Formats: sequence, structure tokens, C-alpha cells
Amino acid sequence: MTKQHSNWSPYDNNGGSCVAIAGADYCVVAADTRMSSGYNILTRDYSKICKLADKSVMASSGFQADVKALQKLLAARHLIYQHQHNKQMSCPAMAQLLSNTLYYKRFFPYYSFNVLGGLDSEGKGCVFTYDAVGSYEKVGYSSQGSGSTLIMPFLDNQLKSPSPLLLPAQDAVTPLSESEAVDLVKTVFASATERDIYTGDNLEIVILNSEGIRREYMELRKD
Repeated sequence: MTKQHSNWSPYDNNGGSCVAIAGADYCVVAADTRMSSGYNILTRDYSKICKLADKSVMASSGFQADVKALQKLLAARHLIYQHQHNKQMSCPAMAQLLSNTLYYKRFFPYYSFNVLGGLDSEGKGCVFTYDAVGSYEKVGYSSQGSGSTLIMPFLDNQLKSPSPLLLPAQDAVTPLSESEAVDLVKTVFASATERDIYTGDNLEIVILNSEGIRREYMELRKD
């Protein structure tokens, strides 16, 4: 009889869901705070949202050890940029840096699925969505993580962003006001939590606008 070896993997998927919505003068980035491994909840109070610069915020799901390593590397690269250019990185520049950082590790990837949200140089909201190896796209709204298959159809139905193939190019920002976007995010997470066991406990919402950054919290299902 042959020996049965359990396949060891350097990766785990800690679950959780992230959403970002860009508006005319704001950006909303949100994620739940549950971190799981298989059927175990490791913690109910883990923030998946990281402030990379004054006008750039990243939300990440996937393998949180890789996410932490990625956040530390981006913070170091941003610090070098600040010393060299004497200013903070813009959100589109940070988006390109994140893409390059992920692509550099493509043969042993960071197992992280990111959405980057923020304000561009004109103060308009922008959202960038990524795969694990750095392919990215600028969109009006996006979702990543274990609940994204439940959340994206809901957002598509409510927001219907124009096709990127349309000419002349249409603006990707959503027509919602800031308070409407926050309410929509709360609704999609309440909905996803009902069906996805890896999403739940609490919802952390980060709102970026011309006044700065503020946070809101909402309780989700604990089971």
C-alpha cells in the first residue's frame, strides 16, 4: 500500500470580502473584519484595509500573511518615493506601483486579491482592481474576495458602468452621492454575509474625499 502524504501548501485563503466605489468627488473602500482558515474563525476583528498614502487606500483579501508582506513593501517603496520627490504618491501612481510589485513576484505570487481606491490629482474618485499577478484595470466599482461572486452582480445591477469599449471613452465614476454609496456598500455586505460563511462579524468603511479620510463601522452577522 502506498503512503498517503498530505499535500502541503505555502498558501492559505483567509476569506473575507472587499468593495470599492468611486464617485465624482469621493471614494468608498470597505471590507469585513472576519479572518478564517477552513471552517475556523481565527479572529473577528482584523482590518483588511490599509492606508498607503493620504489619497490611496487598499483593501485586500486572500492570504493575509502575503497581504502583510505586500503592505510592508509598498510602505517602504512609498517612503523612498517621498524622499526622492518630496511629495506623496498619487493614487494612479500607487496603482502602477502595486501592479509592478505583484508582477515582479509572478512566479511565486503574493496570494492577495486587491482593490485600490482613492482620489486622483483632480480630486475625482478612482478604483483599480487586481488579480494576484498584477493585471489591473481602472473601474468605477469593484469587489474582491470570497463574497465577490455574490457582490459583483448586485453592484452591476445597481451601477451599470459603461463598457470600456465605447468611444469616446466614458467616465467610470458612479452617479451616486457619497451617502448613497455608503448605504449601497452596507446593503451588499448585509446580503453577502447571509450566504458566504467567510464574510461577517463587522464591516469597516473608509470614505475618502476633499476633507480627508473618515471611517464608519457596522455590525454584520456573527455566525
